[in-house]
Amino acid sequence: MRPARGSAIGGSIPLCAGVVDDKGDGGLVLRCNLLVGSSLALSLLFGTAAAAQDLGDRSVPAPSAPAALPADAPVPTADQIQFSADALEYDTDADIVTATGEVRMSRDSQRLRADKVVWNRNTGRVVATGNIAATNPEGDIAYGDSIELTDTLKDGVVANLLLVLERGGRLAAERGTRSGDGTVNLDRAAYTPCAVTTSAGCPKEPSWKITAVRVTYRPERGRVYYVGARFNLFGLPTVPLPKFSHPIGGGSDSGLLTPDIRYDRVNGLEFALPYYRAFGPNRGLTVTPHIHSSVLPMVQADYSALGDMGAFRVTAYGTVSRRSDDLTAAGTSVSTEQAFRGYIDGVARYQYTPNWSASASVRLATDRTFLRRYDISRDDRLRSTASLQRIDDNSYFALTGWYLQTLRVNDRQGLQPVAFPELDYRKRFDDGLIGGRFTAQVNTLAIGRSAGQDTQRAFASLRWDLRRLTNWGQEVTLTAYARGDVYHTNETLTSPLLYRGLDGYQARAIGALAVDVRWPFVGSFLGGTQRLTPRLQIVAAPHLKNLSIPNEDARAVDLEDSNLFSLNRFAGYDRFEDSSRATYGAEWAVDLPGVSLNAVIGQSYRLDERSGIFYDGTGLSDRFSDIVGRTELRFHDLISVTHRYRLDKDSLAVRRNEVDATLGSRSTYVLLGYLRLNRNISPAIEDLQDREEARVAGRVQFARFWSAFGSAVVDLTNRAEDPLSLSDGFDPVRHRLGVQYEDDCLRLGLTWRRDYNNTGDARRGNSFLLTLAFTNLGR
Repeated sequence: MRPARGSAIGGSIPLCAGVVDDKGDGGLVLRCNLLVGSSLALSLLFGTAAAAQDLGDRSVPAPSAPAALPADAPVPTADQIQFSADALEYDTDADIVTATGEVRMSRDSQRLRADKVVWNRNTGRVVATGNIAATNPEGDIAYGDSIELTDTLKDGVVANLLLVLERGGRLAAERGTRSGDGTVNLDRAAYTPCAVTTSAGCPKEPSWKITAVRVTYRPERGRVYYVGARFNLFGLPTVPLPKFSHPIGGGSDSGLLTPDIRYDRVNGLEFALPYYRAFGPNRGLTVTPHIHSSVLPMVQADYSALGDMGAFRVTAYGTVSRRSDDLTAAGTSVSTEQAFRGYIDGVARYQYTPNWSASASVRLATDRTFLRRYDISRDDRLRSTASLQRIDDNSYFALTGWYLQTLRVNDRQGLQPVAFPELDYRKRFDDGLIGGRFTAQVNTLAIGRSAGQDTQRAFASLRWDLRRLTNWGQEVTLTAYARGDVYHTNETLTSPLLYRGLDGYQARAIGALAVDVRWPFVGSFLGGTQRLTPRLQIVAAPHLKNLSIPNEDARAVDLEDSNLFSLNRFAGYDRFEDSSRATYGAEWAVDLPGVSLNAVIGQSYRLDERSGIFYDGTGLSDRFSDIVGRTELRFHDLISVTHRYRLDKDSLAVRRNEVDATLGSRSTYVLLGYLRLNRNISPAIEDLQDREEARVAGRVQFARFWSAFGSAVVDLTNRAEDPLSLSDGFDPVRHRLGVQYEDDCLRLGLTWRRDYNNTGDARRGNSFLLTLAFTNLGR
């Protein structure tokens, strides 16, 4: 052994940290705790040893950041390497440098740890062995036993490579090489994004993996390329795959997505294979051909883009098929000649400033049964809107328009409204005197119909509210409201008499005064607390010329707990409740450990004797209103029940009975719903007739990743409730049953659904759907 020039080293140096500097003249200089130049690209140190294609975790910790340098140490340059080791030896005869014992090397954000590193300066061979772990600038971590590098320290060959990707997934190979640009080439490799350990930390086989003769990983593209690949699912016999590639992590790239397979009675067997074309990291197009065995193919296109100020998405469908034009009665189906059929659905929202925004949505279909026939949507109306808004702490401005397309069998499209523009402005400000607050509003609306009534409306209103707490704990709210309206309408004969108003211009002045008092009482109850809050509201309003005004937005009236204490219990602006009344009720709330109960009940009484404008069946047509209430019960996170009801004021008959319940945990649960309307409202007044309906849905997890699910809707209406109903009192509408497997990287499911009703060419019958989705593959 001969000492290196410029140092006094003989044998080994324990606990040494520094750099090695190749002077080019056969000498070597070691300086502890210093940095000198070298071109070691530690990104090459990805390559680490593991058992061949062993995707399991390793016990070796990832390399930590290097320790802080002494204050007098020079600042490292971009190509310098910092290292530390328990011992460092230099064989001057063989010209070999050996670092042993917790060897750590780092450059920028690239780090390596190993038990031993040997550099033969004569052959240019660098070998790291023993519990190797390395990280690269992308955050990928590699583990193994040995790696061999060239003396340029830029390229290397790895045996038994394991690479854990920061963006998700891992690669293992019998042999791997890494080039200076970061590309990793693997021979006889395997890839999986799935977990390789159980929740208890025990090793397990991944749900699926891809093995290949050759794999190329390109970090700059975030993509893995395969040649001679085979797919393995749950350890079953492998399926050969063509030459292909896929992105890693949450990125998106062009390529085929996961296919859908389904079957239904009308269209037959359907196979859909989406193709995604990325035009950038923030926009892309998905084209999906839907191939059917019984009808012509359908094409679906989805385009979405995200910008600095907002985003938009457009979806379009198109096909040619026969459709039913005779939809005047349920069950009627008359085939026509082949015709183009399609649907477009778009939505956009842009935030120009913190206050100003614009949004729009478009939903249009070529006919009334296309969406149901191809199982796209079951909506019976499509609404297209556009809106410009400004919102700040105390004001709101909106300029809005909308268009409605009906898909109901017996509706006339010419009677559907087109509203543009609707202008709405609201401003809140303090009264500056006694602590009250004003709310001013200006609103205009123009509604047109191609074969029906046209209406224009404008109004301005001012509302004042003052809230005070008395010394006895009562919460008192005083309200004053004033509004002036101007209406114009024509073509009124096409609307129902109750809603049409008078032709020409009409004006209306509205005023109301109200006082609302709540008096909460709080105390202990069964180890918890309870709160009882009686409430009384008095409203005074003069008689108004309501029936002279056209009614466009306040046709549906249903007394319930949410509007019992409203100043105006009509839903819109075109009708205002012109009676003086007293409304009274109470709220009882109980909070116990793990249990909460909240109940509300109330009723109103009209103080004047003049007849009101509420029609029979609304619960408000007489001086005493019906009794309405709501009860909510929660038990931990296992039970949640909400019951809403309306009782007849005379007979206590149930006029509205609605129950929604959720029972169970997140993995196993049951959803129950029941609705019964017994209001006896004339069909000439309101199109929502009395009905009775039950809904049930649920999911049962019978194994760790396996669950069964189902749902059903049953029409319980009979002719006593609705003379026009075709139901016999127990008529299923549709149901769905299925089974699903879902873990961290795979979702596999089979669903059976049956529809029981015919609407044109959307026929009743069975449909089946097979879903299969893999993490990082076609998602």
